[in-house]
Amino acid sequence: MIGVLNETCRRVALSPAVCKKIKDQLGMDVLIEKGAGKTAGYIDAAYQDVARVVERNTVLEESNILVSVNPLSSHDYALAKKGVIALSMFEPYNSTGIASGLKEAQVQAFSLDMIPRSTLAQAVDILSSMASLAGYKAVLLGASENSRCLPMMMTAAGTIKPANVLIIGAGVAGLQAIATAKRLGAKVSAFDVRSSSKEEVQSLGAKFVEVEGAKDDSAAGGYAIQQSEEFLQRQKEEIHKYASKSDIIITTAQLRGKKAPILVEDRTIAAMTPGSVIVDLAAKTGGNTAFTKEGKVVTDNGIIIIGDSDLADSIPEHSSDLIASNYFNFLKLFVKDGQINIDMSNPILDASLITK
Repeated sequence: MIGVLNETCRRVALSPAVCKKIKDQLGMDVLIEKGAGKTAGYIDAAYQDVARVVERNTVLEESNILVSVNPLSSHDYALAKKGVIALSMFEPYNSTGIASGLKEAQVQAFSLDMIPRSTLAQAVDILSSMASLAGYKAVLLGASENSRCLPMMMTAAGTIKPANVLIIGAGVAGLQAIATAKRLGAKVSAFDVRSSSKEEVQSLGAKFVEVEGAKDDSAAGGYAIQQSEEFLQRQKEEIHKYASKSDIIITTAQLRGKKAPILVEDRTIAAMTPGSVIVDLAAKTGGNTAFTKEGKVVTDNGIIIIGDSDLADSIPEHSSDLIASNYFNFLKLFVKDGQINIDMSNPILDASLITK
């Protein structure tokens, strides 16, 4: 049995379509807690033919595998079967002690945010799925809060110049933000310390802000690495030059297991035109500005600073669909004909296992 619970977020871990695929292709039944999919647009009736819709305790007591968007509470895991397999995004590099708590509850936990970003793992890469949606929504949010419009417009009263949008961090979220801002008609620039990002940024029609002297990041698995103080200072000066003239800034820069770097300084915010917007997707780990607060909208010097590291949750139906597909592909790695067989020689399973 695979179990899905009602969570505090708006998403649900498995969509009705994926529940059917699990039943037809993997030979396992799915238990869904009543109301689990409601906020994602999936009422209980949508699950009736592909899963059993039951009470929360039944899900916990009967499931061999628990699938969730975010980690469940320690109370839930304590009520689950001993040795239950839990799939979620546990973030063990940020949440100290979570592995020991799961081990004490006899939970075999796989954390999908630990999966390396490789070609082999693309089908199970939840971080990339959610980052893509977050980058798209960040631009829409910035555009709606900004005091100016994005595209150039020719009107009877005169011409409106296109807005300047700066994307800091050209990973999955940043690239989607670039594409979205370009579609809306903005003039887009992007910065990233990863040299591999330049070609991708330019292919989307944005200007790549390049700072010479970055450390080689080819072995970092797609993540940013810590740079020298000299480079960081040059980086700050270049960002200041572009950011102070920007109408919208989207920041995405994070270092796994460390506090997010301050990339938009106080002096830069002070130099920006009032009515401009900063959307900080690194808010959960401290933010890329000193004023960022997770889940809050802060105004400083007339600049609106939006801190939200979980913007994908504001698009619950599509984000649930993507998460469900990622989980289905992950389940295929060790479930066949209704049987569980975990082969730790599989590099994806090996990288994501945090408690055995």
